[in-house]
Amino acid sequence: MRRNSKQERERERAGDAKMFRAWKAFHREQHDAVLAGPYARTLSELFRMFANIECVQPAQLIGFIDAIDWGSIDFDTRLTVLHEVNAAVTRYREKRGLPPIDDPLPGAPDNAFQVIRKILTELPAPSRAGPAHRGPYPGADHE
Repeated sequence: MRRNSKQERERERAGDAKMFRAWKAFHREQHDAVLAGPYARTLSELFRMFANIECVQPAQLIGFIDAIDWGSIDFDTRLTVLHEVNAAVTRYREKRGLPPIDDPLPGAPDNAFQVIRKILTELPAPSRAGPAHRGPYPGADHE
C-alpha cells in the first residue's frame, strides 16, 4: 500500500507541475496578445513599468494607469493588465522579504494595488448625453 500512495503522490505532483506550466503558458500568451493588440503602444509602456517596478513610485504607477482610457479597452485586456500588476507587486514584495499580499485593514486607506484594481474594474457608468435613442420603444413620445 505504501508504494501506491508514493506513486499517487508522484503522479499528483507531476499533474500539478503540468497544470502550472499550462497556467504560465496561458498567461504568457495573454501577455503577448495584449502587446500585439490595438493597445500595444500604451500597454507596452505600462508593462515596462511593471518589469522595472522597483524604480517606479506607487503614485507614478497609479497616475499612469489612471491616465489610460480603460473604458475603450476590452475587459479581457484589463484582466490581463490586472494579472500583470498583481504579479509585479507580488514579486517586488517577495524580493524584499515581505508577505506577497498585505491588504490594509478595513477603514484604512487602500494600498496601490487596490487603487489600481478599482481603476481597472470600476469604470464610470456610460454617459447619458450620448447619441439619441435608436428607435421607438413602448411608452416613448415619438416625433
